[in-house]
This record gives sequence, C-alpha cells and structure tokens, in this order.
Amino acid sequence: ESQDKVASVGAWAGESLQHIKVVQAFTREDSVNKQFSDAAESAFSVALLRIKQRALMIALVMVLVMGSVAGMLYVGGHDVITGGLSGGDLAAFVFYAIMVGGSLAAVTEVYGEVQRAAGAAERIRELMAAKTDIQSPVEIDTVVPGTLPGQTHLQIEFRDVSYHYPSRPDREALTQLNLNVKAGERIAFVGPSGAGKSTMFDMLLRFRDPQTGEILLDGQPLKQWQLQDLRSQFALVPQQPVLFSTNVLENLRYGRPEASEEEILAAAKAAHADEFIQQLPEQYETYLGEGGVKLSGGQKQRLAIARAILHDPKILLRSHQRVRCPE
Repeated sequence: ESQDKVASVGAWAGESLQHIKVVQAFTREDSVNKQFSDAAESAFSVALLRIKQRALMIALVMVLVMGSVAGMLYVGGHDVITGGLSGGDLAAFVFYAIMVGGSLAAVTEVYGEVQRAAGAAERIRELMAAKTDIQSPVEIDTVVPGTLPGQTHLQIEFRDVSYHYPSRPDREALTQLNLNVKAGERIAFVGPSGAGKSTMFDMLLRFRDPQTGEILLDGQPLKQWQLQDLRSQFALVPQQPVLFSTNVLENLRYGRPEASEEEILAAAKAAHADEFIQQLPEQYETYLGEGGVKLSGGQKQRLAIARAILHDPKILLRSHQRVRCPE
C-alpha cells in the first residue's frame, strides 16, 4: 500500500509539472496544490502505519533477545555458583548468544525491506503479465514481406475497413472504408474532429486493428508483417510533437541513431529548422528541457519533421489540425 501511494503522488506531481502551462492558464494552482497535499498526506499516513508496524516488530525482537540473554545469565549464573560452569565459559556463551541474537534482529530488518519491495514487485508482475491483442506473427516459418531493392515507396490499400472504439461500440469511427494509395502519392485526409483521421494512422502502425476488413501494405496484409519491420517503414509526425529531455542533436538523432552530423544538418535544413537552431544559445547542443519546453509549438513541429526526414521512411504520416472557432 505504501508503494502504491508513493507511486500515485509521483504520477500526480509529474503530470501537473508536465502540463504546467495548462494549470497556470486555467489558474488551477491552488487546486493542484491541495490535491497534491491530500495525496502526500495519504501517502504519509500509510508510511506512518508502516513505520509503526516496523517499530513494533523491532521492539518485539529486542524484548525476545534481551529476555533470552537475561534467561541465560540467570541459568548460567546459577551453574557458576554451583560449580557446574566457569565464569569464562559463561561469558563466552553469552557473547556468542548476543552475536546470534543480533543477526536474527538484522534478519527481521531485512524481512521488512523485502516486504516493502514485494509491493513494487507485485505492480511490476501485473505489468509484465498484461498481454496486448496486437502481436507479431508467431509462426516460425512466417515470411516477412519485404520491398524490392531500391524501392522508395509502398502502396497502401484499405479494404472494407470498419472500426469502432471499445468505449463507443454503437458508433463507428470508420465504416467500410475502401482506399487505394499508390506508391509515391501524397494524400491529405480532411474532416472534422472524430472523422477517423488519426484512427487511420493508428491502424497503419498497428496500434489498433480493424474489427472488419483488412489493410494491405505493399500487397501484404499488415498482420503478416513483423511489428518492428512494419513500423520501420513509417515515420510519424504527430499533431502534438514529442521531444525528449535532451539536446537538439539527440532529439533529431532519435530518427536514426547512426546518422552523422552532416546528415542531421541536412535534415534540419530540409525541415527549415536549422535557422532557429543556429540562434539557440548552444545551437545543436542546446538542452531543450522536459518535452521541449524551451521551444515554441512551431519550432517543435519543425524538429519533429526533421527527425522524420532523417529517418528516411517509405511512408511519412503527418498529423496537423486547424481549429475553427465557433461563430
């Protein structure tokens, strides 16, 4: 329980700090402070209970050890008086007994730490036991579909694809969609929020599978591709660019770790990102902060595009939204 409470406090604090601009924009600082304080107090109460139980166990062990020593001194002293035992033998026996008792006390301390770790281990086991519905083909003789040598584009085909989200089984996001995107074509999907544009991207990357119909890439159903091979054919520029807490160079290199600095520079120039990068304090070595907090939204988009260009995919997926304000 203590591990669960501490994890909840950490998750709440991390989420609030990550979205600090939203918190401040809606002036929810006081509410967030109160919620964090309540979570911390709850964790503190459980920690107090844990410490009390630990103190009780240690006190019990000390009473048992000291009681045992007192009993040995009484019995041993009686034997010394009657001549059945020498004083040196009694002293040596008591010394060894205290060493054994101290070791047993240390074992109880270790037991408490093991119990504490067991709480964390239980959470890890739950995560490891979770199975995803989307898996790579498991047959040993599965042939992974590939592309022709030198082929730079792939064909995409949707055949009678329908999909609904588990939370809305009565409302389909896509209904019997048929689409054929030829190799080398550029296609834009335009529609209102909820029309299924992002859902199509998720299904192409097999984050989701359609309930009916199938999707083919290079003439092969997606389910016949190994997930890693499939996703390596794509580069994704999400609507909300994701940047990591490191410098510009490492964020760009995430698209292709083995890329040289010359290739990274060329990708940044192609995405029109090199100009603002050169104006940063340490240029490509500038630390961007958590989630790229030191950059504007447009600059984040350019870095995400440069990362996708560096990846040099067969297919580029870019999500972009324009919001129309209500009249």
